Amino acid sequence: MARVRPGWLVALCALVVAVSAWFPWLTSTADGGGRANAIGGVAGAMPVPPPGFGVGQFIVLLASSLVVAGAMSARGISARMASTVALGISVVLVVLAVWFYRLYVYPPIAAGYGLYLGGAVALLAVLLSVWTMLAAWKHAAAGSAPS
Repeated sequence: MARVRPGWLVALCALVVAVSAWFPWLTSTADGGGRANAIGGVAGAMPVPPPGFGVGQFIVLLASSLVVAGAMSARGISARMASTVALGISVVLVVLAVWFYRLYVYPPIAAGYGLYLGGAVALLAVLLSVWTMLAAWKHAAAGSAPS
């Protein structure tokens, strides 16, 4: 019987967070309206975040690292360490999404659906990472090799 590998679900959540960075994270109705995504793309009249490497780019970078950690845990490659790292990264992603909200959402700028999607899926990744970690540590304690 094959065991459930929640690490793949963590990797899927990380992929969704990374893709959501291209969706509108900020919207504005001032001066004709506009929108901006997490990585710095702007359409319309939108006060832009400062140029350079910022919170949105860091979210994408960590999401790609979470894909790797989730896949490593699912494949049983240093499963205990990978699942622990996945939990840490997913918690940091939630914190960064909240930080992004605190930095850039103020009148007349509102949060877009990309921010809500990214934050919610990052929170789901935290829960799935806990499940992944529990499964990895349980199988390590039982002395069984991943199947």
